[in-house]
Amino acid sequence: MNKSILTAVIAGLIGYGSAFAQLTASQAFVEAPRSVLPLLDRNARLDMLDYFNGGLTTKTSNKLNGSSAVTAVSPEQIAVQMTDASTCNMAVIPAANDTLVAVITTIATPAPDSKMTVYSSDFARDLTSSVFSKPTLRDWVTDGSSLATVESMVPFLLISYSYNPATLTLTLTNNTRSFLSEDVYSIVEPYLKKEILYKWNGKKFARQ
Repeated sequence: MNKSILTAVIAGLIGYGSAFAQLTASQAFVEAPRSVLPLLDRNARLDMLDYFNGGLTTKTSNKLNGSSAVTAVSPEQIAVQMTDASTCNMAVIPAANDTLVAVITTIATPAPDSKMTVYSSDFARDLTSSVFSKPTLRDWVTDGSSLATVESMVPFLLISYSYNPATLTLTLTNNTRSFLSEDVYSIVEPYLKKEILYKWNGKKFARQ
């Protein structure tokens, strides 16, 4: 009896680990709580996937009385046009003891600006601070001695994020040029990096 129970427990643990390994971006998209995707309930997300997989361009109503649509799907990542001015990319990322889910939301005005949140596979934990360090303005400046000049002329940075599951790389692109005047940008351009790269090493996104 005890041996049978032990065997069942081991089998359950193996199945539990396999479930993590098999998590797809589409599954994460459907199962995410409303706190993560407040504009879309579960049924709406299922409809969106059905439309995409069926080759249809039909859009789904969201909670802002607008429309949303899935625009790309792979086992590792799903892209969603949430509103006319915002997108959401959800990617599953392999880790030692779990499959993490990275949610990148991007607002398109006045230039693309992103935020990334990284969750455990069940969305119970926000792990962002332990796996990703967002670059500061100083990190975007090519020469530390130019920081004061940049700070005085650039009120804020607009940075878009793009994750490539094939290479496990996260690219942060500086979109400051899109909203600064040409005169101002020509002054700060030599001091600003165009992009910053990170690579997932199995534990965190490490800056390259």
